[in-house]
This record gives sequence, C-alpha cells and structure tokens, in this order.
Amino acid sequence: MMPFTPIQFELSAFNCPLCGAFSQHFWSYAQKFDKKKANMGAQIHFKEYIDNLVFSQCNHCKQHTVWLENERVMVYPTAGSAPLANSDLPDNIKPDFDEARNIVELSPRGATALLRLAVQKLCKHLGEKGENINKDIGNLVKKGLPEKMQKVLDSVRVVGNNAVHPGQIDLTDDRETAYKLFGFINIITDIMITQPKQIDDFYDFKIPDKDKIAIDKRDQKTN
Repeated sequence: MMPFTPIQFELSAFNCPLCGAFSQHFWSYAQKFDKKKANMGAQIHFKEYIDNLVFSQCNHCKQHTVWLENERVMVYPTAGSAPLANSDLPDNIKPDFDEARNIVELSPRGATALLRLAVQKLCKHLGEKGENINKDIGNLVKKGLPEKMQKVLDSVRVVGNNAVHPGQIDLTDDRETAYKLFGFINIITDIMITQPKQIDDFYDFKIPDKDKIAIDKRDQKTN
C-alpha cells in the first residue's frame, strides 16, 4: 500500500482530499472584493481579509479546500483526506467506512465509533465471532495478520484491557485516532482479502489445469 499523509492545517504537503494525490499545498486567506463591479469589467480591488477563512490549493489538481482558522478545521470537503475504502472491503462494511469519512472532520469521535464497528464487522466477515475483538484479532494473527497489528489496535483502544465497545464513543477520540483506524481497516482488508484473492487469480490464470491436478495430488500426499 502507498504511504498516506492525512491533511493537517498549514501542513505543506499531504494527500489531497479532492484528488487523492500526495502533493504540495499552498495556503492563502480569503479577501473581499466587489464581484458585481468585477463582472462589469472593472479592476478588482481587494478590500480586506475575511477573518477566520483560509484556503489551501493542491498543486496537483489545483482545487481548493476551505478551512476555519480559529478551529483549525476543514469545512470543505467534509470527508477530509481520509483514504477511500479498499475496493475489497465487504459491501456491508463500506457504508460505515464511507459515513465515517463524511463526518471525520466535523465529528472525529462519531467517525471513530463507526470505524470500531467496522473492525468488528470485518472480523466477523473473516470467520471470527465478532463478539470479542481482542480474541478475533488474535485469531486473525494466527491466520496471517501481522502480530504488530494487535498492538497497534490496542494503542487506539480497539483491543486490550482499555478497549471500548465497537459501537460506543470514546470521549478521548480525536482525528488522529480516526485516521489511524481508516488505515488499519484497509491494511487488514489488504492482507486478509485482497492479497489472497490476487494469489488465487494469478494461480487460476497462469497455471494450466493439468498442472493444477498434479499440484492437488502432491498436496494430498503431503497432508
């Protein structure tokens, strides 16, 4: 997976929330001018800065994001720079992921609650009970998920002794926690769903049927 740098107020480079590219961003303040006179061909005269309103322009797509300076919060687009869901994320989980993207800048705690629920659903999709995420992630580690993933999820209170229930809001949650969870869900999906599917597709495409039969016979003898 490509490295991902979430958006942050006055950061010089990050993944653009509008085009997705990692790019430089140029920050500027909004200024007032008479649009009516400008439309009539008059020379534009900027009068004054608009308090609290800041723009950042992506050097790649040239589009702007809109921010409130005092709150250091992006108000457009509302999805922030949260990554898109892995295309192999199950259909019953994508709505939770996408809703979390849509509210992460305005309600990071609400977004994080949705993402914890998504982790629970993903564990269940991968054959676990979906009742105790700590145990579920431990079992997924035995199936190939990196052991460090359990430690990382523990750091954002998804597993471990201090974990909150997947559907509950933790009052300490913030944007950083939410953005970590977006990435973790995509990593789990990539390792446990996307990569095995790619291997199966490669096997089905590259290996002739007669060779598949020989391989199956070999594996049966081994087992």
